Amino acid sequence: MSVIDRSLPPSSGPIGHFDFPSVERRRLSNGLDLRIALVPRLPVVSVRLFIRTGEAVLPADSAGLAALTAEALDGGTKKRTGRELADALESIGARFGASVGWEGTSVSLYCLADRLDEGLTLLAEAVTQPRFPSNEVERAQEQHMAGIRQRSMDPGSLASDVANSRYFADAVPYSRPLDGTLESLSSLTRTDLVGYADINYRPGNGGLIVVGDIEPSEVVDLAEKRLGAWVGSPSSGEHFSVEPDTRERRVLVVDRPGSVQSEIRVGHVGAGRSIPDYFPLSIANMVLGGTFSSRLNLNLRERNGFTYGVRSRFAFRSQAGPFEVSTAVGTEVTAAAVEEIIRELHGLVEQGPIGEEVTACRDFAAGVFGLQLETAGQIATRIAQLVVYGLPDSYFHEYRDAVRAVTTEAVTEAARQHLRPNEAQVVIVGDAKEVSGPLQDLGLGDLEVRSMKLQS
Repeated sequence: MSVIDRSLPPSSGPIGHFDFPSVERRRLSNGLDLRIALVPRLPVVSVRLFIRTGEAVLPADSAGLAALTAEALDGGTKKRTGRELADALESIGARFGASVGWEGTSVSLYCLADRLDEGLTLLAEAVTQPRFPSNEVERAQEQHMAGIRQRSMDPGSLASDVANSRYFADAVPYSRPLDGTLESLSSLTRTDLVGYADINYRPGNGGLIVVGDIEPSEVVDLAEKRLGAWVGSPSSGEHFSVEPDTRERRVLVVDRPGSVQSEIRVGHVGAGRSIPDYFPLSIANMVLGGTFSSRLNLNLRERNGFTYGVRSRFAFRSQAGPFEVSTAVGTEVTAAAVEEIIRELHGLVEQGPIGEEVTACRDFAAGVFGLQLETAGQIATRIAQLVVYGLPDSYFHEYRDAVRAVTTEAVTEAARQHLRPNEAQVVIVGDAKEVSGPLQDLGLGDLEVRSMKLQS
């Protein structure tokens, strides 16, 4: 009888086999890119309609218009009131929603497979014939603005919003909050929402993703029947290039007198989704701060006890989004935590990762991939990325092989190419009286203190 040595962790087994579902691609008569995946695990279907119009196309004085329009989309159509639309969706057991990102607007539907025709009818009606009654617009506007006020009172949200304004030049949409500001939203009217939807809720360069227990040929017929007559392309909106606000490292303290902890953000302009070294850079970020056993977490949490957790992240978008390290620590260790974050950034750039770190992160990323695709909705979200970012049809079929092919040398080069600790912007929301002196002593760059302003 063998004896198990419980002082040693169990060895890893082989990575299980996983095949990404086959995706059938068609194009409707109006040009809409249709992607269909048959997933017969359960008799349900998940639908994503992607419209290529989001917050990035809007000027600053209209910021939040795309998000507000999507939020008010369930308020009724030219055929039904909001209550009637809700009742119709409930009668077939469907969930309906709309959300907005920088890249575009996503309208989702989840229902039983045998109710897809009815569900797709309601989705098409909401998108192509929205009514935006005044009372629903006002409701959505009030809720939206309440959310912005709440963000301004939450130290973590405030730190993230302020940090983005430090990473990007003022003219770059990414420098402002995705949901807009109180100033931009307060001036919006029903007419603005109607006009925005009429011009931009169009199928050109968009996509329809349908995943579930469905026959692809039936989906093609239903999609053509319900959406084929919908024509046009969204307004091109504003074109912009991503530029940093500065390439000089700076420190900003947003004063929150009496705060017992500090929210810390350290970052800079990152990288776009289409970079050729996307996989090596993703692994580099996992080594730095993308997993529980990352360098940042082992340093700030395990070795120093500064925080319950710290993470780093590249927000990959069509254009370069932010790279950011985020955490919250006690006021008394704020400067020490910032010093360690900068130290870890320099360490990864200058020495690179060791082979064991890359192997562990690479195997984890490949192994967890299948676990992130257990539902039709998760699969639909992944397929939507093919449309949003123009990725090849084979992308997710080859995903795990691409991850496991990443080398330590490639990770080192990606880190050196895309991490710039000498340009990092440091933002602290905390007690300026307590943290400013120790931060100044670090000599990281010019230090500014700003009063915390609540939105009213």
